[in-house]
Amino acid sequence: MKPAKSPLLVDRLPIWRARLLLAGLLAGSAALVGRSFYLQGIHKDFLIGKGESRYERVIEMPATRGRILDRNGTVLAVSTPVKSVWAIPEDAQLTPAQTRQLAALLGIEVRELARRLASERDFVYLKRQIPPDVAAQVAALKLPGIHFQNEYRRYYPAGEVTAHLLGFTGAEDAGQEGIELALDKQLAGKPGSRRVIKDRRGEIVEDVESIRAPQEGKDITLAIDAKLQYLAFSQLKQAVTDNRAKAGGIVVLDAKSGEILALANLPAYNPNNRARLSGAQLRNRAFTDSFEPGSTFKPFAVALALDKGQVRFDTPIQTAPGRLTIGPATIHDAHPHGVLTVAQVIQKSSNVGVSKMALNLPAEEMWGMFDKLGFGQPTRIGFPGEAGGRLRPWKHWRPIEQATMSYGHGIAVTLIQLARAYQVFARNGDLVPLSLTRVDTPPAVGTRVFSEQTAKEMRAMLEMVVQPGGTAPKAQVAGYRVAGKTGTAVKLEGGAYVNKYVAAFVGFAPASDPRLIVAVMIDEPSAGKYYGGDVAAPVFSAVMGSALRALGVPPDDTPRPLQIANAPAAPVEEEM
Repeated sequence: MKPAKSPLLVDRLPIWRARLLLAGLLAGSAALVGRSFYLQGIHKDFLIGKGESRYERVIEMPATRGRILDRNGTVLAVSTPVKSVWAIPEDAQLTPAQTRQLAALLGIEVRELARRLASERDFVYLKRQIPPDVAAQVAALKLPGIHFQNEYRRYYPAGEVTAHLLGFTGAEDAGQEGIELALDKQLAGKPGSRRVIKDRRGEIVEDVESIRAPQEGKDITLAIDAKLQYLAFSQLKQAVTDNRAKAGGIVVLDAKSGEILALANLPAYNPNNRARLSGAQLRNRAFTDSFEPGSTFKPFAVALALDKGQVRFDTPIQTAPGRLTIGPATIHDAHPHGVLTVAQVIQKSSNVGVSKMALNLPAEEMWGMFDKLGFGQPTRIGFPGEAGGRLRPWKHWRPIEQATMSYGHGIAVTLIQLARAYQVFARNGDLVPLSLTRVDTPPAVGTRVFSEQTAKEMRAMLEMVVQPGGTAPKAQVAGYRVAGKTGTAVKLEGGAYVNKYVAAFVGFAPASDPRLIVAVMIDEPSAGKYYGGDVAAPVFSAVMGSALRALGVPPDDTPRPLQIANAPAAPVEEEM
């Protein structure tokens, strides 16, 4: 039986269709060959880049942060190698037992660890900056998807003793506070980089090449003397504790070079363990907190009056009956006196005597003197967060304000400003810039504020303050002539003066050729005593005496029993 014939099979297709199809196939093949040749021969970098992006990585090589040293080479801050633990959540399929083991080693909650491992991200940190021994224990578990990263952690051997000065670094080893922040660029260096090949687990299987070598951070040598720093901190801590004070600060300066040899504040904190910190602990009060300096300010107004020839060392000033009325306000002395010489006005700390001298001075000249001394502006030594204090323009001064500013009320300063200003008395009437870093060549001369003769006469007056009949016999140092001034200021809160005090003492020694300046501030002593001569002067004495002996400064006075033993025979005058 013959199959039926189909008309479709009988008809022949046009020849051009077959040729068109063949031409299309040949063109497509040629395009593929051309494209393949283009990608693999001419534009091969594209495919190479795509391939390398799947296994080749450029990783950062951290630079070691520079050390911070004291002036004698003692290490104050150093970066130590640590490990950070990270994970690829998709690969980190841990059993409950493994999760508990890992959480225990890392010191985190099991629930928190499980939450991080459940993340949809490709990379999560589990714990930053763990000690190498802990990292070794974690590595021994051989957990899938768990990896390590080399980092550095800052360590501060002196702990709270240098905390406010040095500050600290963050998790990335970058400066956050203090010297660490102020000199971060020099300390940090510059990280390098290298090209490596990693497998899908993130592990390096081949080191291809170094792209850029890291530039290590520079070591910084501070002006600080570690021994004096510990001495200053320990004495301040004892005084704050004994007087049940809210806070305190101390600054030790080299009068010759302007170097900051010690600086401490309380309350303090341990920069190696910052888990629980408050704002009060972090503040470097010597730089950031301003206060009314009280009678520590009196020598400046008296020095200006001397410099202008308005008074002499022995010029009599009538201070009776112990008060002075200016407009609606009245100024009082803590203890009424009669006629006092200019030197006795400083020794007895008479508000009335200083006010009378200040009111005879042009307001503009008095303001200019304060401005030259650096009040009302930061010291510009580069410390982060430094306050400038408060000094109102002279054009707005009323007579009562000019009078009260002469004895440290109505003006606000920082402890570092006050310590620096006393250079004009410790030196020969000039100021040199302060320095946080060691100064190898001290400046020969500074900015002239008072004449050399005025500075010498003021040194003699300030010596009288610590002698019998002065306000600070407790500031004496056996074997050394000491000069300085007490200050006791009522605190201003919410625009009104309250029953709280700031006790201060600023002085220098040896008075014959001053080497050190020490400024002490005790905030809100509440153990019964609040005068600067009782609260701050003993701290000055302890720190100054030990510091002078430690530095090998020769005595300039015949050793004798301290005059405070004769206090009943020569009553101590206090100021307000």
